[in-house]
Amino acid sequence: MNQTSSPKTAGSKKAGKKGRKMGKGDNLAQTTKDSDKALVKFDPLQRYLAEVSRYRLLTRDEERSLAMRVWEENDRDAAYILVTSNLRLVVKIALEFQRVWMQNLLDLIQEGNIGLMQAVKKFDPYKNVKFSYYASFWIKAYILKFIMDNWRLVKIGTTQGQRRLFFKLKKEKQNLIDQGFDPKPRLLSERLGVSEREIMDMDQRLDNWDLSLDAPLKEDSDTERMDFLSTEAESAEDTMAKKEMDVLLHSKVEAFRKGLTERELEIFDQRIFAENPATLQEIGDNYDISRERVRQVEKNIIKKMREFFKQKMHDYDAYASEEEAAAAK
Repeated sequence: MNQTSSPKTAGSKKAGKKGRKMGKGDNLAQTTKDSDKALVKFDPLQRYLAEVSRYRLLTRDEERSLAMRVWEENDRDAAYILVTSNLRLVVKIALEFQRVWMQNLLDLIQEGNIGLMQAVKKFDPYKNVKFSYYASFWIKAYILKFIMDNWRLVKIGTTQGQRRLFFKLKKEKQNLIDQGFDPKPRLLSERLGVSEREIMDMDQRLDNWDLSLDAPLKEDSDTERMDFLSTEAESAEDTMAKKEMDVLLHSKVEAFRKGLTERELEIFDQRIFAENPATLQEIGDNYDISRERVRQVEKNIIKKMREFFKQKMHDYDAYASEEEAAAAK
């Protein structure tokens, strides 16, 4: 029977209508208020652990049977059972990494669950390997990648070897300290099978912290760290000045060409200003002169052009010096 039409509630129709309008948002708000008033705050991690504990563990035969259904038939129901029955394995592995991550454990669990699902897709039941053993590698890989990608704003490791070293380095250093050894790079390199340089580089990355280049140099300063960084890139002013100079040079070159003879103009276009210059012999054969004569004419044209630019452009010497220095580099 509808509550709003019940005799007990007749005479409060307005209240009934309001009750029917309450939706999920109202229920969520009410739940939040109830949580705020509760003696113990709602803990999403505890709630998740309680949820995953409802799924029972599988026997080896059940595990293999489900894996075969996934492998041969792409059975999604079987894949679902394999995943849910191993969610506690993900939690266990995530707790091991929590000592390194020291932040929200649910983030690691989430990444580990993705790795678990990948393991279900890739697992071959005919290789006589226990699924949980195989899945642990995928779970660790996804959790470790997440930590490496989010440990700093700037990634401290990109290769698979660097990721392994990232996880093992702190653990091995602590093991050596517990055994009474000084965890020097040489000893760590022998234990982990990597070079001392790799140990020192990773150790330095782990000990350093990110600095924002937009942050002020001091608390009471408007100067940012970025203002003190050197750069080899040209400033906007230099770029604009060079562009204007190029336009000016182009116009002066056109004016210079008008004063050349036919033979000088061909040598200028085919030798001096050509992307693929003609040879001295080719031009000499065209005008029935020697290669040496062509070279002399070319040299004379360049000399005349420089004198022309010096007369028409006041800053030409400075520009030419910069171009020669840039070419020398």
